[in-house]
Amino acid sequence: MLKSKESKFFLTIMLGFCFLGFQSTSIAVESEFSDDTVVITVDSTNLQFSPSEVTISEGQTVRFFWSGEFLEHNAVDQGGLFRTGDPETEVDYSFTFDKGTNNTYDFICEPHELLNMVGTIIVEPAEEELNSTYSVETKEETISQKINKIIPLPVLLSIIIVFVYYRFDR
Repeated sequence: MLKSKESKFFLTIMLGFCFLGFQSTSIAVESEFSDDTVVITVDSTNLQFSPSEVTISEGQTVRFFWSGEFLEHNAVDQGGLFRTGDPETEVDYSFTFDKGTNNTYDFICEPHELLNMVGTIIVEPAEEELNSTYSVETKEETISQKINKIIPLPVLLSIIIVFVYYRFDR
């Protein structure tokens, strides 16, 4: 077994690594909009949009949302259809792709374009009648997705480390 000072140091280091995971780049967003809204955030650790590519139908909304970012970002359609504004560490901007806007839209983060911080929105023509099996499939969640919403990985790792520490450091 480790000595008391060594084990406390080890525990502190391990918990520190786990809590680094709490510094997520953008707050997880439970959309206050309908199912017709797709949220795009920023993964600053990789300087990427997340997700970097989405496929939607006409009539759906894309919400660009990030909060507490270390670096300033924006999202600008290269064709000029939408722009979240000047680069900011806090952005909450929504754009609805109306009927007739089916196309592929490439967008960039202006300050990080040279670092390949780009994204794509594919807008498909609106369907008049949704297939019921499609709507069931898109709303299903796996058990692991539900658990990840409830208990984020860093919290789970922290609990395991504390348990192991107290179990074996007697």
